[in-house]
Amino acid sequence: MSHKRVAILISGGGSNMVSLVDSMTGDHPARPCLVLSNNADAGGLAKAADRGIATAVVDHRPFGGDRAAFEAELCKPLLEAKPDIICLAGFMRVLTGDFVSRFQGRMLNIHPSLLPKYKGLNTHARAIAAGDAEHGCTVHEVTAALDDGPILGQARVKIAPNDTPETLARKVLEWEHKLYPAVLERFARGDKAPVMLP
Repeated sequence: MSHKRVAILISGGGSNMVSLVDSMTGDHPARPCLVLSNNADAGGLAKAADRGIATAVVDHRPFGGDRAAFEAELCKPLLEAKPDIICLAGFMRVLTGDFVSRFQGRMLNIHPSLLPKYKGLNTHARAIAAGDAEHGCTVHEVTAALDDGPILGQARVKIAPNDTPETLARKVLEWEHKLYPAVLERFARGDKAPVMLP
């Protein structure tokens, strides 16, 4: 069987990237083909290289605010790698509609909230401030709207009375590392039924 090719976009330490890469073994229908970052100092690049995965960097800073020019450069290593699926894993640049439409239906993202709640940043602090009983993470297909698109999976955690944004972030991250690989495997088999954990 031919494996689906997966490119993973990161901006930092790449812990979700590592959980995805390490899951793609055995009878998994996909294999990693590229780890791409907008930050040459991203710790995840070394972790990918250690695992024998091709890496590339396209620094967004020289482009100033010209997102189209940055994305044109971002597309070059992506198109060379010929991915079937693109996973955003802590990629901290907002992508334009033009970029998204080019890979529509093939691009996944993980977001640290139970979407549609708390799109954008500071999700853990916002969930605590709202007095929510639970919080979690969501994997969704990427569309042109930020943190939107069909939901492919969610994992829920209880918010404890003494939780801080930091402790809650750690709890959610543990579930991100379980949810994202589970969704990717199902998605790579052509199944978009949502994965609900635990």
